[in-house]
Amino acid sequence: MSKQTGYADVNGLRMYYEIHGSGGTPLLLLHGGLFNIDLQFGALLPGLAERRQVIATDFQGHGYTNDIDRPLGTVGLASDVVGLLKELDVPQVDLFGFSVGGAVALYLAIKHPELVRKAVISSVPFSTEGERPENAAVGEMKVEMIAGTPMEAEYLAKSPHPDLEHLQTLLTKLDGYDRGTAGWTDDDIRGIAAPTLITVGDCDAVKLDHAVRFLQLRGGDVNGDFTGVPTSQLAVFPGTTHFNGLSRTNLVHDVVTTFLDAD
Repeated sequence: MSKQTGYADVNGLRMYYEIHGSGGTPLLLLHGGLFNIDLQFGALLPGLAERRQVIATDFQGHGYTNDIDRPLGTVGLASDVVGLLKELDVPQVDLFGFSVGGAVALYLAIKHPELVRKAVISSVPFSTEGERPENAAVGEMKVEMIAGTPMEAEYLAKSPHPDLEHLQTLLTKLDGYDRGTAGWTDDDIRGIAAPTLITVGDCDAVKLDHAVRFLQLRGGDVNGDFTGVPTSQLAVFPGTTHFNGLSRTNLVHDVVTTFLDAD
């Protein structure tokens, strides 16, 4: 499988990206906070790129992309993605975003519908009502909390500024992550033009009834034998937390590619 790597100069960033495979509408992968391309999508990438072009990128301060003097937030990260697509001369993509990447994918589907053919939005609520109360117990993140983990090892191996001080800066920015909105309205969600696949773990940070509400607003939760299968769908992955939300590689691959390949 072919792989091209590069950097795009966007909003003061040297934004790292990879391009795998060829064919079809490009699929853009957007990872979660403290992850990177490999940590989030490494196991999935070969299968996803078998029959389509896949573009993956590292967000600000993650992976091979540098940090800048800017808070982390959905609006800024979405602007970076729009800039990257312009640099690559890609007019439209399918999106697959997880957690922070899911928030960015949702923002793009609402605010930049012309860029999005289909969207896979994973493990992120569309409003604060979908958050579990336990989420607030995470507290302030310190580098000591992730010592010895793959996230620490990957940061130190790939970051343009590979030291614990900069890693702490990233953790602090993630603590104060700015969603850019107090939550999308029901009408915002109903108005999304792109068919949407919502995925969530059955013991995720997102409430299951909220994921069902998300689906209902997208025209789902119907008897498809009588009405037809809606273009927007929901997948709940069993035995799956937020941290390991995409770890069921074969299951995730089948669900995502079936959705993307559907007419």
